[in-house]
Order: sequence, then structure tokens, then C-alpha cells
Amino acid sequence: MGHDTDRSHTEYLSYQIGRWVEELRYEDLPRRVVREVQRYLLDSIGCAFGGWRTHDWGLVRDLVREEGGARKCHLLGEGTKVAPLQAAFLNSLAIRGQDYNDIYWQQDPCHPSDCIPAPMAAAEIAGVGGRELVLGIVVAYEVEQRLCEASYPGIRELGWHHATLTAFAAAYAAGKTLGLDAGQMQHAAGIAGATNCTLGAVTAGHLTMMKNTVSPMATRAGLEACLLAQRGFSGPAHIFEGKESLQHVMDSEWRWQVFDDLGSDWRILKCGMKFFPTEALTHAPISCTIDICQTHGLSADDISEIRIRTLTKAADILSDPAKYRPTSRESADHSLPYCIMMGVLYGRVTPELFDDKVIQDPRVRQHIDKIKVVAEPEFEAAFPKVQRCHVAVTTTDGRVLEKQIDYPKGDPREPLSDAEIRAKFDALASGVSQERGDRIWSSVRRLASFKKAASFHKLCAVDE
Repeated sequence: MGHDTDRSHTEYLSYQIGRWVEELRYEDLPRRVVREVQRYLLDSIGCAFGGWRTHDWGLVRDLVREEGGARKCHLLGEGTKVAPLQAAFLNSLAIRGQDYNDIYWQQDPCHPSDCIPAPMAAAEIAGVGGRELVLGIVVAYEVEQRLCEASYPGIRELGWHHATLTAFAAAYAAGKTLGLDAGQMQHAAGIAGATNCTLGAVTAGHLTMMKNTVSPMATRAGLEACLLAQRGFSGPAHIFEGKESLQHVMDSEWRWQVFDDLGSDWRILKCGMKFFPTEALTHAPISCTIDICQTHGLSADDISEIRIRTLTKAADILSDPAKYRPTSRESADHSLPYCIMMGVLYGRVTPELFDDKVIQDPRVRQHIDKIKVVAEPEFEAAFPKVQRCHVAVTTTDGRVLEKQIDYPKGDPREPLSDAEIRAKFDALASGVSQERGDRIWSSVRRLASFKKAASFHKLCAVDE
């Protein structure tokens, strides 16, 4: 652990990242990277169309309405304008609200699309176009995904939440779109990182609305840090690897060399999308269970036990006693037993199955204890290269039906097709006409041609 704070500010990682971000040009982006930005943006907008109608989003919107402010930036879904920091927060919460947006999991998990609203708001503040927005989105993915790879063990295993990392990524992403230089982005990273270390309590035990909200708060903080740095506000240069820094306080092995390949190994190509609106480690066992039940025509009454062998992380986070009696959307979509039971009862796991009416269905309580979750050390040893899962369903007539997979649908090794992303988008886009959906879809494909990103943002709303 380095404690030296007397080094030149340009020697620190925070500046080195900022320099790469400052120098990145649209022309540097491989065509495949631009294509993935488009796909993840479309997926995120679809998620926002589903998430802006959630109860927790509405509570924040009420507060913002009461607070007021300069109406400069568009809200996804609702279509009205609010102040920039409010837009970054609310749009990120809309994307995140149903736990349906993208997922990357190496040493730590993250959802890089949580950061997208920071460069979106920055683009409207700065009056810049689609190219600058694309660059900001690329930066968000490249920085946050590498931060997830840097700590051994991951910070989640030390009791911290990955929103801690989101604050840094959002700062660099917004900084790129605002046109900050490397020194200003170094200050922004220091400001955002110094104030946004998030406790893992938000995803442990009984879950609350904060589960989906800490990362949007970090996204807002990243934008705010950039706006402060732009005005000359300073932050600690040694935020990553100096005295009482991230590395010092979160005392694991930090492998900062993961940033050595910026601009050559594009991490966005290694991110994944969600096929189910649930915590990422539920996806493989959901897929196995649904396949077994559909192949053999099983109903819940035909099953005596479902035994799931999975990662230690999944057993710990998703199957503790509280997860067998979920009481809210937040606790249900992070409950492996509940998600499995939805697959058994309905043959699908879709957003409406996390409404209170379904959570309180007596059939859930009747069958959920049939599900047994076991941590498998051999599977843990293979993670994160594979997310191996084994499901064995024992029927009431004594049969044992088994299935094992190494990664779920949506993983970059089995990505969602454009048609599947569009189907997900359409299913979530309540209040959006087919014509408007088509316009959004085609506009994302030509986003780089927009002179003003705000013109695109205005389109991403329900029909009036």
C-alpha cells in the first residue's frame, strides 16, 4: 500500500485515466464498440420506460417537483425537464429501477448503464451532440468495468457496494462529455470518490428501496463532481492509491495494471445484458429450472424439491432466510427462491411478477420452501470465467431431473440478439407507440449524426 501523497499529481492513476479520457476521440472507436454502445443504450432506454413508473421513482420525482430548479435536462419516460443533477439521478433510477439493465461481474459486479444519465445530462448542459454522448458512454463502461476487475478480493467481499465504483465512472463519463481536461477529471474523481463509499448493507438481508438507488445517487454525484471541478473545485489526486485512499482503506490487493490496456481491449464488448429483471446470479438457475419444467411438463404440485448448486455469492446474497419471505420488489428480485418459484408457477420471470399482488400470492408461500440452495466450492473456483449452476428437480413420483449450464442468456458468449433487445424494449415501453418506438430505435442507430443530443433525449418519452 502506497501512502505517499507528495508525488506529482500527474503520477497518480486518477490523472492517467483522465488523460486517456481527454485524448479519446470518436474516430478512435472501433465500429463494433460503437455498435455495442447503441445496443446498450437501446436496452437502457427500454429499462427506463419500465422503471420510471415504479413507486420509488415516483417518490423521488415528488421531492424533485417540490424542490424545483432550472429545467435544463429531459427525463426519460416522463419527457419533462428538470435540473441536471435531478435528471442524472432520476434517469439512472429509471434505468435501474426494475433490476433489468446490464451486468458485468468479475471481482465485483456493476451495471455500467447506471452511469449513462451522467453524460446524457452533461450533453444537454454543454449543448453538444451525439458523438460526445457516445464517447461519454464508452468511458463509463471502460472505467467501471476495469474498476470491478482491480480489487482481489472484490470490494463486495469486504462489505462495500459497487456503487462505490460507479461514482468514479460517472465522473469520468460526464467529464468527457462536458469537455473537461485530464486535471479537471482528476479533481472530479477525487471529489466523487471521497464522498461516495457505499456500504454493502443495501444488498444484505432485508432489502429496501436503497438497493436500486445507491448507484443512481453515485451517478448524480459523479456529474456534480464534474460541475464543481469545472468551476475550479479541487479533490484529492491520490484517491485511488495514496494515503487513506480506496486502496488503503479497502485493504485488498489492488491490480491497477488493468488500466494499462485502455483503448486496446474494449471492456464494453465483455459486458452482458439481462434476460430476466432480477439479480444477475439468479439467471442461470432460472433458465435451468424453466427448461426442466417445460421439457417435462411439470407444475409446482409435481415437484417435491428443487436443489440448486451455485456460487457461494449467490447462496449468501440471494438465499439467506429473509429471501424466502420477500415482502417487496426489492427483496423479491434479489431472492433466488422467489425467482425460481416464478419460473415454476408461470414459466417466465417478467417485471409484473414482482408486483405486491404476486409476491403475496399464497402459492408462493406454499411451494417456496421446496427450494434448497447449496454453495458449491468447485463452482466458486471457476468463477468469474464461468457462472456454473446445477439444478436438480425431484418430482413427487421420485424422478430426479437435472440440468447444468456455465453462463446465462445475455452473457457476451450468448448475447441477446437485436430482435430480443427490441422485444424487451417493446414489452417495457408502456405508453410508447409503435411509431415512436421505431423512431427511437432508428435514432440510436444514427446518434452520432445528432448536432444536439438533447434532440434525441426529447424523443425518449411516452406519447403525449
